Amino acid sequence: MAIVDLVMPKMGESIMEATILKWHKQVGDAIKMDETMLEIATDKVDSEVPSTAAGTITAILFNVNDVVPVGTVIAQINTDAAGASVAAPVAAAAPTPAPQPAPVVAAPVAPAQPTAALSSSSNAEGARFYSPLVLNIAATEHISMAELEQIPGTGNEGRVTKKDILQYVANRAAAPVATPAPTPAPAVAAAPAASANVAATNTPSGNVEIIEMDRMRKLIADHMVRSKATSPHVTSFTEADVTNIVKWRDANKAKFEKQYGEKITFTPIFIEAIANCIRKFPMINVSVDGNNIIVKKDINIGMATALPSGNLIVPVIRNADTKNLIGLSKDVNGLANAARNNKLKADDTQGGTFTMTNVGTFGSLMGTPIINQPQVAILAVGSIKKRPMVLETPSGDVIAIRHMMYLSLSYDHRVVDGSLGASFLTAVANELEAFDINRSI
Repeated sequence: MAIVDLVMPKMGESIMEATILKWHKQVGDAIKMDETMLEIATDKVDSEVPSTAAGTITAILFNVNDVVPVGTVIAQINTDAAGASVAAPVAAAAPTPAPQPAPVVAAPVAPAQPTAALSSSSNAEGARFYSPLVLNIAATEHISMAELEQIPGTGNEGRVTKKDILQYVANRAAAPVATPAPTPAPAVAAAPAASANVAATNTPSGNVEIIEMDRMRKLIADHMVRSKATSPHVTSFTEADVTNIVKWRDANKAKFEKQYGEKITFTPIFIEAIANCIRKFPMINVSVDGNNIIVKKDINIGMATALPSGNLIVPVIRNADTKNLIGLSKDVNGLANAARNNKLKADDTQGGTFTMTNVGTFGSLMGTPIINQPQVAILAVGSIKKRPMVLETPSGDVIAIRHMMYLSLSYDHRVVDGSLGASFLTAVANELEAFDINRSI
């Protein structure tokens, strides 16, 4: 009997664990090579995991909602034709690994210890790498970076996994409170109880519907809160006359699609202009690591895209400055279609250095976007509207109907000053206004 181990795949450069969402096959089922075995979720994206062999499933080693490190065996497949007869005995042994996730089941209790007052700065970097999920849990549970550094990690290269930090939180909450003598202690200990009472009295009443956040919405919420807590946001605004872009696209979109098999939208044109300006202002393409500024040499531009659920995700166009309008259009359309069909891969959302969001898609004139950590800037483009504008001509000023669009740039004021932020934003607007209406496709 030939047994093949199916392992949790590595879904991205910084992703060290994944949560099992659904098993498509059960013990005893036949499965083909590359047929979907299960669905998993990381803190970036949901993905399907295909089988790496054809045969009969003899063991499923983890349950739905278990958090599993990458590289861990999650199922076994018998590739022999006669393997079905032994499926039952092997499956019976499957419960052996079940105790592994058991410690995680303990529901985290809000700590009543004075240590809850410790700093929860999730932006600080320690000696080890921490996934965004672990940092979010640490911030929620008021675990400082110094405390986080002391948690033993069972993940790859000793990294702290979700299981590790939840176990630590559970143990910390269950630990007996020492030093009952000091008077301040009861006051601190009483705080959680008071907040619990407030929460109880704030229960909605009347004709309401309570909807629990889904997993993706919780991740987005944590990411947004962490971004505002990490970066002092400043937003600058400008407007651009995009009449030449609108007229060029109207005149060439049918020809472009016929010649290249791709629809030409405004997004690749905007991304092209942003990439060109990042080359001129490289300090907008950075991240912060403690007291160090990390300058990114690659220009990987993320574009906020709506999922079928209504949530937003940010797939990334890598090396956007090296691609022409055709290549950018292929990338934009491909990633947008993958997002709409829930086919994005984890790597599709990794490595972004700057983000663009099109609030005009939803009819907004402008917006104040939240920075996509660990980046330091995000550009929002509004809807394109016709407006009367004053134009300077050799024969004098005239009023003409032009296609106008507002742009807004939110930036991290720790490292991006108003001068740099405003200069970059103005450069993008100038780049769009200078678009050649006679440009060939």
